[in-house]
Amino acid sequence: MKINWGTGIVLTFVGFISFIMYFVISMNTSEKYNTALVTEDYYKAELEYQNDINKEINAKKLVTDISWKRTQNGLKITFPQTLNIKDITGKVFLYRPSNKHLDLETTISLSNHNLLIPDKRLLDGRWNIKVDWQYKGKSYLFKEEIIY
Repeated sequence: MKINWGTGIVLTFVGFISFIMYFVISMNTSEKYNTALVTEDYYKAELEYQNDINKEINAKKLVTDISWKRTQNGLKITFPQTLNIKDITGKVFLYRPSNKHLDLETTISLSNHNLLIPDKRLLDGRWNIKVDWQYKGKSYLFKEEIIY
C-alpha cells in the first residue's frame, strides 16, 4: 500500500490529536496532580479580605511586630515584649501549600511572650504562617511565607 502526502498529513493530525486527548484526560483524572483550592470557602474568605488589611495596618502601628525563629525544639513565635501576655488571644494557622493534610491551627497560649510549635509537627519546606491575634479588643494580623 502506498501512502501519499494527504494520507500522511491526516495520520499525523490524528496522532497529534490522540496524544493531546490522552494528555488532557490523564492530567484531569490523576490524583498526582490534585488541583484543590487553597480554601474550601473561597468566596467567604474573599469577603474577609478587607478585615485582614485593617488588622495588618494595626500590626504595622505597633512598635515591634511578631517575629519567628527556628529552634531545636520547633518554631518559636515571639510577641512584642511591651504587651501584657495575659491580654493576648487568637490563633496561629500554618498552611503547607504542597499538602493540605499537614496544615495546622493552634490557639495562642503564651509563656514569656513566646509560643512554641513543636518540631515534630512541622516538616522542612515552605509554610505560610498567619497569626490572627487580639490585644485588649484590637485585632492584629501577621502573615509571612517561611522556609522551615
